[in-house]
Amino acid sequence: MRRFFKRIGILLIAVMVCLVIFGWWMHEELPKGKEGAAADALAHKMLAALNHSAYEKTRFLEWSFQNGTNNYIWDKQTGQVKINWDEITVYLELTDLDKSEVSRKGRPIGSEEKQKLIEKALKNFNNDSFWLVAPYKVFDKGTQRAIVGLEDGTEGLLVTYALGGTTPGDSYLWILDEKGLPKAYKMWVQIIPVGGLEASWEDWFISQSGAHLPKSHKLGPFTLKMGDVKAYTEER
Repeated sequence: MRRFFKRIGILLIAVMVCLVIFGWWMHEELPKGKEGAAADALAHKMLAALNHSAYEKTRFLEWSFQNGTNNYIWDKQTGQVKINWDEITVYLELTDLDKSEVSRKGRPIGSEEKQKLIEKALKNFNNDSFWLVAPYKVFDKGTQRAIVGLEDGTEGLLVTYALGGTTPGDSYLWILDEKGLPKAYKMWVQIIPVGGLEASWEDWFISQSGAHLPKSHKLGPFTLKMGDVKAYTEER
C-alpha cells in the first residue's frame, strides 16, 4: 500500500512539473502598444462591426455559463440581474447591492450567508457577463486602449481595465478580421498564471435585438458554452 501511494505521489509531482514547464513554454509577456486616437479608432471599428447601436438599445440579456451551472437574466436598464445556480436564486441589484435578495428553494436567506452569496453572485456575474459582452466594454470607465502590431502584419487592440470588475488590471489583446469583427483575444489576467492564453470569439450570431453575441468560446481543447443566448428590447 505504501508503495502504491508513493507511486501516486511521484505521478502527481511529475504532472505538476509538466504543467509548470508547459505554462512557462506557453507564457507570453504583456505586449506594449501605442495609445491615442488610432487605438480609439480601431475600437470604434470593432464596435461598428458588432452593431454597437443595437447593443445599446438591448435591454434584456439571457445566457448561462459553465454548462448551465450559472443562469442569468440581466435587465441592463434597471441594473437588475436574476441569477440561478444549484438551489440558490439571487436578485442582484448592481446599483445598490444592499437591496439584493437571496433565496434557497424560494425561501429567503438572511444575514451573513446572504452577504456571502451576494458577493459570490457579483463575482460570477462580472466574470460570466464578460464572456458574453466583453467587446462592448472597450470604452468602459477606467479602460486604456492601445494598438499592438501582430506577427502577421495586422494590428490588434490591447484593452486594459484599470478600474472596476473583480480583478482590475487585467488586459486583453483583441485579434480582429478585416472588417473589425473579433476573432479571438489573448488574456493577461490575475486568475490565470499563463500570460497570453488565447480564447476564440468566432461563434457569433445576430440576436433578436440586432446585437452580435457569442454562442461559445474555445480555449485550447476546451469549449465554454454560453447556453441559450437571448437579447431583446422589451420585457417578456
